[in-house]
Amino acid sequence: MKLEIELVPSTVWYSSLYQLLPKEVWNKIRNSIILERGRKCQVCGETMGVMNLHEIWSYDDMNHIQKLEGFVLLCRMCHNVKHIGLSGMRAMKGELNFEDVSRHFCKVNGCSKAVFEKHKATAFEIWRLRSQHQWMQNFGEYAQYLRQ
Repeated sequence: MKLEIELVPSTVWYSSLYQLLPKEVWNKIRNSIILERGRKCQVCGETMGVMNLHEIWSYDDMNHIQKLEGFVLLCRMCHNVKHIGLSGMRAMKGELNFEDVSRHFCKVNGCSKAVFEKHKATAFEIWRLRSQHQWMQNFGEYAQYLRQ
């Protein structure tokens, strides 16, 4: 699957690098990645609008370690898919059309709405299980930014 839902365990919400860094440091990282990779969504290829810098995390489910592996540039719609839980809450407030988000997932992955629903259910089940644990965070090579 080209575009996947990624839900961060609730026990580490608000402790991402984005949340921990001053905005100017985050923007410096974002701008350097745009210069390196070009100003386009690395999933669907979109070039219009703001490109969001999205953190890529891996999970050691045995030792409960969340590791920052890197970043990916995403258009608004791909970013909404990645953060489908937040997208659902925004849709309930009328800030976002959730059907647009699910259609984008299906278009990028060339799949049906049923495949989207199954993928979403699996992602939420993984999130539920991971959210039962406290996670150690490993910022890897990006920890240097926390010391600045």
